Amino acid sequence: MRYYFGIGAEEISKPMNLGALMRTAHAFGASFFFTINAHPKVREAYNADTSRSFDHVPYYPYNHIDEMQLPKGCTLVGVELTDDAIELPRFKHPNGAAYVFGRERGSISPELQARCAHIVKIPTKFALNVGVAGALVMYDRMLVHGSYPARPIMPGGPKE
Repeated sequence: MRYYFGIGAEEISKPMNLGALMRTAHAFGASFFFTINAHPKVREAYNADTSRSFDHVPYYPYNHIDEMQLPKGCTLVGVELTDDAIELPRFKHPNGAAYVFGRERGSISPELQARCAHIVKIPTKFALNVGVAGALVMYDRMLVHGSYPARPIMPGGPKE
């Protein structure tokens, strides 16, 4: 079975952050990308998105949370540093998921957090850049759903 995921950001305002997040989502095989109430200047994201993900990954710009529509059966997962969030290494990724990140200088809104089935956090000392956080979540998802064998016990790669 082929699993799918989407990546989104609420109230993102820095075009280069959006471009980097979109490029990373494209690289990891995201099925779609979305924004909620993005700042108008994010149209400049093309400058940071050297993979031209707009040509390869559907983009859904929503003006408000109430407009947001996800595929049937898609689980919304918020990525946020909250006390009760599940640490990413302990999280079982849903088969169909949409991961949403908050604005650069703040958190995911309480309204959006309430719509999330799960809130996960990357176990760091402080918040990360949204592009870096997105890359870590997508990499973790790839490890979990990528059918990779267990890592070797000894340092290095598997013995042939």
